[in-house]
Amino acid sequence: MTTNNKQQNDASGIRLKEILGVLKKHHITSGIQPEKLRQILEDLGPTYVKLGQIMSMRSDMLPESYCKELERLRTDVKPLPFDVIQSEIEKELGKPADVFFKEISPEPLGSASIAQVHPAVLSNGDQVVIKVQRPQIHEIMEEDIKLMRRAVSLLKFTMGTGELIDFRTVIDELWKTSQEEMDFLKEAANCDTFWENHREIKYVTCPKVYHELTTSHIMVMSYIEGIQIDHIGELEEQGYDMTEIGRKAAENYCKQILEDGFFHADPHPGNIRISGGQIAWLDLGMMGTLSSRYRALFKRAVSAVLKNDIYDLKNVLLALGDAKGRINHARLYTDIDDIVSKFLTTGFGNMDVGDLIEKLLDMIKSHNIAIPPDITLLGRSMVTMEGMLSACSPEVNMFQILSGHMTSILLDDFDLRHELKHNVRLAYSSLAKSLEIPAQLSDLLSITKNGQTKLNLELTNVEEAGGMFQNSVHFLSLSILTASLFIGSSLLCLAPVKPLLLGIPWPAFVGFCIAGVLFICLLLRIFFRRK
Repeated sequence: MTTNNKQQNDASGIRLKEILGVLKKHHITSGIQPEKLRQILEDLGPTYVKLGQIMSMRSDMLPESYCKELERLRTDVKPLPFDVIQSEIEKELGKPADVFFKEISPEPLGSASIAQVHPAVLSNGDQVVIKVQRPQIHEIMEEDIKLMRRAVSLLKFTMGTGELIDFRTVIDELWKTSQEEMDFLKEAANCDTFWENHREIKYVTCPKVYHELTTSHIMVMSYIEGIQIDHIGELEEQGYDMTEIGRKAAENYCKQILEDGFFHADPHPGNIRISGGQIAWLDLGMMGTLSSRYRALFKRAVSAVLKNDIYDLKNVLLALGDAKGRINHARLYTDIDDIVSKFLTTGFGNMDVGDLIEKLLDMIKSHNIAIPPDITLLGRSMVTMEGMLSACSPEVNMFQILSGHMTSILLDDFDLRHELKHNVRLAYSSLAKSLEIPAQLSDLLSITKNGQTKLNLELTNVEEAGGMFQNSVHFLSLSILTASLFIGSSLLCLAPVKPLLLGIPWPAFVGFCIAGVLFICLLLRIFFRRK
């Protein structure tokens, strides 16, 4: 046991030296810019590459510039030897591989930081793929996370806003996400949920899981042979219409968000294939979820943008987030209006809804309002989806499809009898309140007559206004003092006081000097304040 602990400590020490060596190589003490962070993660190996890929989806934790740079992290890593993969399969299933598989191709379809995928044929002839987790990857990542926490003091860096990022919190959150992604039973459950949600949609599919051959570390799924959605030439040769594909993909994505509340969090072209006239969604390990409350708020937000109702949009954003301090409502309203107005000038047909969401989320974060991870994940996912659409079907606009889909949902949910009852109830409530107005006015007049009226005001930017008032008082006081010294010194010039300095009495000379110095200070303060 002691020997094992010593070996673990030695391994940790070697790995820590490697990490510190990489950090030193990239001159981490001079700060970490987006490109430098990506290069550091690539040099640290597959574990950190995976963490960086997860980071790229978390714009609630990292600024937009860092997220965009981390999206460039390579996805393929050096594949493991096939005998290692076969050994892992047999260890998980508890029997020789040929008991279950007629054939397993030694050439992987893909090799990533956590798992490797191989095509295979089951004993009954079904074409499948086997997703095999790298041996000891959980332990390796856990050890790397521990070392990252030990080196966290070296990983503090300043972002563009000047605010210090709590890198320890980032590491903890990413480790939690990585653990979920390393549990293939969770991904299998995601596949089942996605399949059930789209059972009645003929043009959408996803891999079906063979649960009897699936564990936490390996997953066997049906093999979907198709053409990647951004291989436009191949698809058009097969007779596909790219506009139709883009529109149906966008329609289905909107259904995932608005109806299911269960959406693909990373819809890049590599995860979407066209197979036999169907849109196949692959790699369902990272999925986003939206509660019924978030879905209702999202619909309200889209409706508010369509109607250019900035007030309602502000209320939605406040309902989505968690204010960490006093809110300047006037400035928040103005900032939202500025962002939405710029997008509306482009027209609904050209509106980039993902970019709009990202800008709105960044803006409300600047107002010290925390946004839940599910919403930021949705924003990043929509940006990825729109990027895919612009590359494959540029004439398809996500916002138009989103608003059309939402309108159809509202029409389907419309209940005339319910609406009539609701409006009658509102009319009755309004009538009852209007009858109370004379009595309330009478009470108000009585209270006012007795001197008991109180007025409650909420002032925003009190500190800022107080600071400006205090500066104004300082400027005024300095100006009055300077003018007084100048006038007093001028009067002293008439007094018969000796000795004379430059032909004037010495008290007047001293007064002029002090007034001159104060006047220069006043000019300098005014000049630099304008700067």
